[in-house]
Amino acid sequence: MEVEANSQTQIVSSDRRPDALGDFNLLSDEIVCSILNLLSPRDVACLACASSVMYILCNEEPLWMNLCLSKENRNLQYKGSWKRTTLHRLQVLNKYDDSCKKPLHFDGFNSLFLYKRFYRCYTRLDGFAFDQGNVERKTDLSPDEFLQQYDGQKPVLVPGLAETWMARKTWTPEQLLIKYGDTSFRISQRSANKVSMKLKDYVSYMQEQHDEDPLYIFEDKFGEVAPDLLKDYSVPHLFPDDYFDVLDNDQRPPFRWLIIGPERSGASWHVDPALTSAWNTLLCGRKRWALYPPGRVPLGVTVHVNDEDGDVDIETPSSLQWWLDFYPLLADEDKPIECTQLPGETIYVPTGWWHCVLNLETTIAVTQNYVNSKNFEFVCLDLAPGYQHKGVCRAGLLALEENAKVSMEEDNLISSELTRKKKKVKIDEHMDDLSFDRNGSDLEFSYDINFLKMFLDKNRDHYTSLWSTSNCIGQRELRDWLWKLWIGKPGLRDLIWKGACIALNTNKWYKCMEGLCSFHNISLPADEEKFPVGTGSNPVYLVGDNVVKIFVEDGLQACLHALGTELEFYGIMQTSESSLKNHVPNVLASGIVFFENGSYKIMPWDGKGVPDVITKHSTIDDVFPDTEYPFGIWSKKLFEYKKAGMPLEELVSLGGHSNIWPYIITKRCKGKIFAELRDVLPEEEVSDLASFLGKQLHHLHVLPVTPLNDLSYRHFEKKLEMGHDNGTIDNSIQNINLPAASKVFFTILNRKKKDVSSRLTKWGHPIPSTLIEKVNEYLPKDFVELHNMFKNEDGQFVVHNCCSWVHTDIMDDNIHLEQVKESWRPSYIYDFSNMSLGDPILDLIPIHLDIFRGDVQLLKKLLESYKLPFGKRRSSDDGCKVRRISYLTMCYCIIHEENILGAIFGMSKELRTANSWEEVEEAVWGDLNKYY
Repeated sequence: MEVEANSQTQIVSSDRRPDALGDFNLLSDEIVCSILNLLSPRDVACLACASSVMYILCNEEPLWMNLCLSKENRNLQYKGSWKRTTLHRLQVLNKYDDSCKKPLHFDGFNSLFLYKRFYRCYTRLDGFAFDQGNVERKTDLSPDEFLQQYDGQKPVLVPGLAETWMARKTWTPEQLLIKYGDTSFRISQRSANKVSMKLKDYVSYMQEQHDEDPLYIFEDKFGEVAPDLLKDYSVPHLFPDDYFDVLDNDQRPPFRWLIIGPERSGASWHVDPALTSAWNTLLCGRKRWALYPPGRVPLGVTVHVNDEDGDVDIETPSSLQWWLDFYPLLADEDKPIECTQLPGETIYVPTGWWHCVLNLETTIAVTQNYVNSKNFEFVCLDLAPGYQHKGVCRAGLLALEENAKVSMEEDNLISSELTRKKKKVKIDEHMDDLSFDRNGSDLEFSYDINFLKMFLDKNRDHYTSLWSTSNCIGQRELRDWLWKLWIGKPGLRDLIWKGACIALNTNKWYKCMEGLCSFHNISLPADEEKFPVGTGSNPVYLVGDNVVKIFVEDGLQACLHALGTELEFYGIMQTSESSLKNHVPNVLASGIVFFENGSYKIMPWDGKGVPDVITKHSTIDDVFPDTEYPFGIWSKKLFEYKKAGMPLEELVSLGGHSNIWPYIITKRCKGKIFAELRDVLPEEEVSDLASFLGKQLHHLHVLPVTPLNDLSYRHFEKKLEMGHDNGTIDNSIQNINLPAASKVFFTILNRKKKDVSSRLTKWGHPIPSTLIEKVNEYLPKDFVELHNMFKNEDGQFVVHNCCSWVHTDIMDDNIHLEQVKESWRPSYIYDFSNMSLGDPILDLIPIHLDIFRGDVQLLKKLLESYKLPFGKRRSSDDGCKVRRISYLTMCYCIIHEENILGAIFGMSKELRTANSWEEVEEAVWGDLNKYY
C-alpha cells in the first residue's frame, strides 16, 4: 500500500496473516504448526501452495524434521536440510530440487513463535558456561567418603576417575570416525521410532545442522555394535555394585550409553529410569548440568502418571529452550543446582534427582545407571504396580489429589485415598509413632523409602495388575531378577526381602504359604525356599519335595477355571491307558486358600462341585452345575468367549474376590528345567527332547475329550447367545455340520479377531506398523474357512479338524530333564493350568518359537515322532491360501492373546522389513506345508 506522510512516500506492508490463513487465523502459530505435524509430507507440500503464510509455516525445518523422523528410519542420511532429507526418502528429490534451493520471501508477516525457534536454531553457546557451579567438586574422593556423604544423597563432580582410560585419549570425533565410521548407532530424538545413523553420516550431520533440538547419539547397545569401545574404559571404583549384573545382557534393562552430541543438543528434564542412580564421565567438550532434588518438579515440566497402569509421561521443553525461556524467570532461591562439567570429570546423579543437560560444544561421554544398596528399595518401589507412589516420587506432594484423606493400615501400606493441603498432607492419629519429618500435625515430603511406600495402593498386586510400559524391565524379568538376587547374593537377603515385599508382595504370599504348609503338614520353607520361583504369572514355591502353586493370574474366575480344568484333565488322564501320565507330576493336594478375619484359611477342593467359600463370597455364576467339574473345560470355554477382547482391568474384576485363591500341590521332580540347561545341552540331547515332545503331544492330542451333551450345549448357547458374527450364524454356512465343540471353538476365534489391529498396535514394537495396517485383509472373514471343509454324501459341509486337549504353554520353563549318568533326558511336562480344547497346532507355536527358537530341524524331528496329521488338508499348491497349514498357524499367532508376534519379530530382525504377512508366514511356518 502506498501512503503519503511528511511529504515522503513510504511503503507499508499490511498484515497478510488473516487473508492467508482464513479461519486458521484464529489459532496461534504454535497450534497451527502442531496441526501441520500431524499431516503427511505430501499433504504438507500441497498445503504450502495454499497461501503465502502457509508456505512459510510449511517450510519450517523443525516441521520437516518431525515429518522425517516420524517414519521408520533405520539408517538415516542427512541431506543438508530436513526437507531435502524427507523428499530424498520419498524418492521425489529430483523433481522438487529447484524449490528446495530457491525459497520464496514474503513481507507483511511476523511471528514471535517462529522467531524464537529460529533464534534457538542459530544461537551460540560459547559464553553459556556456569563455571562457578554449586555442585561440589571432590578430588581424590575415597569409596567410604562417597558412601557416607554422597551415595543416594546428593550430586558430586569427581575429576580424575578417567585418567587411566584409553577413551580419555581416543574418544574424539576424528579418531572414532576412523575406526567406527561405518558403524550405525542409535539416535535420541522425540519420535517413538527407532532411528540409527552411521557415525560418518552423523558427524556430517553435526557439521551441517542448525536444529533447535539437534539429534545426538544415545546408544545403549554400543558394547554390542562396537565391542572394542568397552575396552577403552572401566567402571570407576566409586561405583562397584550393580545388582542388575545377575541378569544376562539380553535380559537386563538398558544400563550404559555412549553419548555424542553437538552444541545445543542435550537431555531435557527427566528422572532416570526406575529411580536408578547414574554416573556420567565426559571425554570431550563441555556440558552444563542443572539438577533438582527428588519431588521438585522444574518450571515448565509436567508429569503425567496413568492411573490404570502407572505409565509415566513427562512433558518438557528441550534443554536449550528451558535455559533460554524458563531459567531467566526463576528467582535465585528457585534456581537448580548447577555446574559445568569439563573433560575428564565424572558427575554422580543420585536416585530420584531431576536433571537436565545442555552440550555447550561437541561432546562425547559414557554413562551407566546402576542399582546398589542405597537405591535398591527405591527401584523396587518404582517397579511396583500402581501410580500414586510414582507421582509422589517425582512430583512430591503435588502429585496428590485434593480433599482426600490419608489412612494407615497395619502393614504400613496406605490406602488409595490421598490428599494435598498447601503442599502438605494431613496424617491420622495412629501415624503419630512413625518417624517421619513433620511440621506440627502436617507431614512434609521426604524422599525416604518408609515415607514413599505409604503411597502404594495395597489393593494392586504385582501378579494381577497392569504393567507400566514405561518401566525399564518387564514383569517376568522383575521376578527373575529378584529370584536371582535372592539365590546369588545371600548376604543381602534382608535388603532383598524388603524390596521384594514392595515390588512382589512377598510378605503376603509367604504368610499364605505358612498357612498352606501348616494345613498340609509340610515343613515350612527353608531360607532359600521363602522366595517365589520362576517367571510365571503366579506365585510358585519349591518346598522340600513339593511344588506349591497359588493361582492369582487374571482374577478369581480365571483361576478357578485354570485349576478346575487342570484337575478335570488329570482325572481323564489317570483313568486312561495313556503313557502321558508317566510324564506329568503327581497331584498331592489342591484347594482354596482365603484370607478371613486376619488369618489364612484352607478349604480342600478336587475340582468337583462348587466350594462353599466361592458360593459365599463370590458372584461367579458361569458354571455348569450339572457336570462333574463345574469349573471344568466347558465352563472355561464359556469364560474364554467372554474374555476375548476384554481389557485386563475388566477381566481381573470379572467375578473376582481379591482374598480368595485356588492352589495346587504337586510332586517336586529331580533335575532341572530346560531353560537352565539350554546353553549346555549337546545337539543330540536337544534332538532327543524334540522327539520326546512329539511323542507326548501325540498322547495328549488323542486323549478323550469331555463330551458336550445337548443339555450342556443349550446351557452354553443360552449364556453366550452364541452363533457366528454378532450372534447369528452366517447364511453362507448354515449347512455346515459343525460339531458342538468346533462351533464353540470357531465362535471364540472370530470374537478374538474383531479387535486384532488395536491389540497389535498396543503391543507395538517390534511388530511392523505396515503389517498391522494389513492384518484384517490377511485374516479370514470367518475362521471356519480355515478348516478343511468338503461335502459328504448328503451334500452337507463337514469339518475334519476336531478339537482336542491342548496344553498351549509348553515352553522352556515347563520342560523338566533328569540326569542319567552324564546325559540329560526329558522326563516331565509341567503346568497344565492353561489347558484348553482347540486345534492341536496351538501346541506347536510355543514349542517352535520358545523351545526350538525357530530351528526347522528340531521341528521336523518333533513332527516325525508326532505321527498324527494336523487335520486333512489339500496341498499348498492349489492356489487357495486357506488350505495352507502355514496360513492357519500364522493366523493363530496373530490372534493369540499372548504377544506371539513380538516373539517372532524379536527373534528375526529381517522379518521386521517384510512387506506382507505372507512373507512372515513362509519364513516362520513354511516348512509345515512339507509335512502334509
